[in-house]
Amino acid sequence: MTITLSEKRLPTKVDGTLAGLPDLILGGAVFNYIYKSDPENIPATAMVDEAFSKGMSAIDTSAYYGPSEVILGGVLDKLKEKWPRESYYICTKAGRVSQDVFDYTKEGIRASVERSLDVLHTTYADVVYVHDVEFKKPEEILEAVTTLHEMRKEGKVHYVGISGYPVEFLASMCEMLRDKGVPVDIVLSYSNMCLQNTLLLESLDRFKLAGVQKVLNGSPLSMSLLRSQPTHSFHPAPESLKTAVAKVVEYTKCQDVELADLALRYAFAKFPGGTVVGVSTVEELQAALDNYWLAKSESVSDQEMFDKVKSLYGDQWNLTWTSGNIAGDA
Repeated sequence: MTITLSEKRLPTKVDGTLAGLPDLILGGAVFNYIYKSDPENIPATAMVDEAFSKGMSAIDTSAYYGPSEVILGGVLDKLKEKWPRESYYICTKAGRVSQDVFDYTKEGIRASVERSLDVLHTTYADVVYVHDVEFKKPEEILEAVTTLHEMRKEGKVHYVGISGYPVEFLASMCEMLRDKGVPVDIVLSYSNMCLQNTLLLESLDRFKLAGVQKVLNGSPLSMSLLRSQPTHSFHPAPESLKTAVAKVVEYTKCQDVELADLALRYAFAKFPGGTVVGVSTVEELQAALDNYWLAKSESVSDQEMFDKVKSLYGDQWNLTWTSGNIAGDA
């Protein structure tokens, strides 16, 4: 019997440590109205079951992602006999309430985590990040991270992290928090290890020196930028970058390759840490798994296309946009 790539299983060992996190983590941002008008109709149960069956034994969500935690919590409760709590990781985030509302106070962080645990039907989260730290001041970030450290002592949080977009700022906050005696265990950044930007990869040594045990890559398609379909209207990329991506799309079409597939393989092949992947159908999940195994295969080489794509970007390669209080290049 021939086994297709998506039937292979990641060599995941769920042992509660950050080292046990799988290479691919199921992203929960898609269960939000910013990406889908009807996130409740996404086949979440089938997706989670399939992901866990293939070794993607971790989910990433947030209190900020609309109904994401509620939807995923319902799924996890429904599947609890097949997939008991100790068989997977839950990573969530606290501190960002809505588009323009943040609450990094001790009371706000604690209330957010308690609510997350309740709707996710669990007594603990493996990872809790302080969400989108570039929008707040260092002293506010310190208060939020300190609160998570307190909740770790209570057993409600196992690992403390920060998340956000600007890599330089994330690294500097990790250094500050280390010096304050409340070090960060794990960092999640997005759109910074993709087929347009490798700043996260280039900063791994700095995070390690700051005491960070694990660095994760989010949004390998850069929030819909790296695909042949239209980019979501909310995307903050400047027109110069979108124009460059259009050239890349034309090139990949000529190569009879879907840009999203090539971009996934780039992230999977080049980044040594885990990647958070958002999908909204079982078929998209299987495609992500196929691209993962192709990226790991010695018989498949996309390097020539990777190099050509990088040249097409010109000065738009590694270009960043403004996020929160941190200015980008454009």
